[in-house]
Amino acid sequence: MGKDESRASDNTVLVHDERHDKGAVVPPIYQSSIFTFESYQAMVDRFRGVSTQPVYSRVDNPTVSVLLDKMCQLERGEAAAAFSSGIAAISNAILGQVKAGDRIVCVKHVYPDTYRLLKGICARFGVTTDFIDGRDLSAIKESLSGAKLLYLESPCTWLMQEQDLAAMAKLAQAAGVTSIVDNSWASPILQKPLQVGIDLVVHSASKYISGHSDVVAGLLVGRKSIIDKLKLETTPYLGAKLSAQEASLLLRGLRTLPLRMQRHQESALLIARRLAEHPAVLRVHHPGLAPSDYSLLQGYGGLFSFEVDSAIDIPAFCNSLSLFRLGVSWGGHESLLMPAEVSINQAGEHSAAVDFGISPRLIRLFVGLEDPEELWNDLLGAFSRA
Repeated sequence: MGKDESRASDNTVLVHDERHDKGAVVPPIYQSSIFTFESYQAMVDRFRGVSTQPVYSRVDNPTVSVLLDKMCQLERGEAAAAFSSGIAAISNAILGQVKAGDRIVCVKHVYPDTYRLLKGICARFGVTTDFIDGRDLSAIKESLSGAKLLYLESPCTWLMQEQDLAAMAKLAQAAGVTSIVDNSWASPILQKPLQVGIDLVVHSASKYISGHSDVVAGLLVGRKSIIDKLKLETTPYLGAKLSAQEASLLLRGLRTLPLRMQRHQESALLIARRLAEHPAVLRVHHPGLAPSDYSLLQGYGGLFSFEVDSAIDIPAFCNSLSLFRLGVSWGGHESLLMPAEVSINQAGEHSAAVDFGISPRLIRLFVGLEDPEELWNDLLGAFSRA
């Protein structure tokens, strides 16, 4: 879709707040659990839905509201909701829309805890899930008949495969199915799924939106009818609210998001291309190396994966790194590495890596904001010592 000339650019939206107290350039942090009313009638109006005055920070908070306004502008959404983690946003979006006997269609290789939620909690309450290759439109179309939700993640976990989101949205609409996309990989700077008809977007705001590895948070953006229903029937009772302090930190992170995404893209593409030529690397999974015809991506982030041959001792490789650190999550300033074999061998049930045949030779890499040449040299040194 072409650029909407009536809108400010993302860069301008992110650094200009609409709400100010006493000329402040940063929205205040409303560190208050409750908000009182000036009169009996004001309280009646709020409880009847006539006014939007805040009541209780588990339900609404002015600082959080500024964040939600920003996310709606970025994602071109009608409404938004904030949560205490990415999986809280995901669980609210899913559990708030299904009941016993419903069926969900989900692409393979989603975020591991999303997979465990669907295979564990949802199954326990009689909600079944079909996991389908997200690149197979005919299989998705066939599976959507009688389904309640279509859950997507593009690009997806581990293999960074994209789905044809525009085609998926049309299939879901034709089948009367609500579509949800985890847009954490791209951020709203690089991909806007709502513009092609997706109903709801999920973000693990702990990642790029925060950008500083100091916040755990989740966000939903999408159709007002869905968000309003969730806020009325689900989110107040699951209790996974976002604090005003964390909302303020996320607003801080948003101001530099376009700049950070550009740096992540440049550094990660440089390293991905060099890894693709390294003799010990079997393949590199990065959507920028072989872009799809249907891609909505306007650029690429810092997360991708690669597979190494059997001559590489993966534990020795990992232990030889000094700039890349071993850790889960991604999206912050620091570069991280996650070997698939750690996930494959972890304790507990419902391992997507096991169920969908992820190679134990796969390594997920997140390229942070350090000097890219120094990061590359760190990898080269680890290869030579493994």
